Amino acid sequence: MYNEKNAGQFLSSSVRDIRPSGIRAFFDLNAADGDTIALGVGEPDFVTPEKVREACIQALREGKTKYTSNAGLMELREELSSYLVNSFALSYDPCHEIFVTVGSSEAVDLALRAVLDPGDEVLIPAPSYVAYEPITHLHSGKIVEVTTKPEEHFKLTPQSLQAAITPHSKVLMLNYPSNPTGSIMTEQDWQPIAELVVQHNLVVISDEVYAELTYGRKHVSIASLPGMKERTIVISGFSKAFAMTGWRVGYACGPRELIAGMLKIHQYTAMCAPTIAQIAALESLRYGLAAKDEMMASYNERRKLFVAGLNAIGLTCREPEGAFYAFPSITSTGMSSEQFALLLLKEAKVAVVPGHVFGSGGEGFIRCSYATSLTDLEKALERIGRFMQTKEFHSKSISRILRDQTCSCL
Repeated sequence: MYNEKNAGQFLSSSVRDIRPSGIRAFFDLNAADGDTIALGVGEPDFVTPEKVREACIQALREGKTKYTSNAGLMELREELSSYLVNSFALSYDPCHEIFVTVGSSEAVDLALRAVLDPGDEVLIPAPSYVAYEPITHLHSGKIVEVTTKPEEHFKLTPQSLQAAITPHSKVLMLNYPSNPTGSIMTEQDWQPIAELVVQHNLVVISDEVYAELTYGRKHVSIASLPGMKERTIVISGFSKAFAMTGWRVGYACGPRELIAGMLKIHQYTAMCAPTIAQIAALESLRYGLAAKDEMMASYNERRKLFVAGLNAIGLTCREPEGAFYAFPSITSTGMSSEQFALLLLKEAKVAVVPGHVFGSGGEGFIRCSYATSLTDLEKALERIGRFMQTKEFHSKSISRILRDQTCSCL
């Protein structure tokens, strides 16, 4: 007879060892509470532009519901090729060096799966996006965190990278503009990093899903530097800048051999990205760039207001130069990031993500998404301000919250 209590015995050890997402854990804690202001999940509050939605509806009316090529619609790949040249000085052949994935998350998974052998080391600047470590673990790779420092704006430095490289290092996993810190890298920042990459024969996986979301400086991809295109897989998607999180359309670009390897896996696991979602993405590139720019201008306004408010409250925060996250320090409270986030959620009804879930260097910070309305951001600042003023950070309260809300998944 089936006994679900024993079903866990069938799980692989690699899956049992993975912790559930710390971001989702805090999302689930406040999901049922309509009064909570959610600054946790990195999702635009904008609805996908109407013209893009209409293109999808028209595609359905016309019965465009069949498979596409495994690599995705050729029209979309051609449009992506032009867009990348014009926006980021990245030149890729749409036939052999670009393919469409089920969100950028699938692209990250495919890239790591395509290049890792058991025991290969993946160098990850930390704090970093929560998915990189578990995906590496699933594919028998070994994580080596490269700690970045707040006083250096959480940039990857050649000194810290050099210190982390070993004879087993194979992959440098990048995410700039950064989730969670909002940091960016300039061409001058990249130059010594690129030299080390070539010197140690590393392959680079560069997650650039926030490339369009920068403030004051244009995004520079490491793949645009001399000698880097042939050893870099660039990953991006439509979720963040184009407000298309639920459509699940991403893409990967890189050397023909690496893209072919990723596509081989994609053929067996996903077949192709959803056809109507690809059509919507094509519409975004052709006719949705103005809407993208309008959303970007709104994020910039929110960024300035929210960061100024955090600093006024007493939570030190530098202005992020990319993405849509603020990463303020909470060390002045004397609490851990998890304790602060839990108390803020329970006592002030504001949901943020504790910094420790993003790995080394994240403790002492919280991640706040400002991809929500100005009204909600102002309310959140008021609530956080009252919370900070009460100074009711008693150990008894902390113990009660931690007891009531088990966060072992964090």
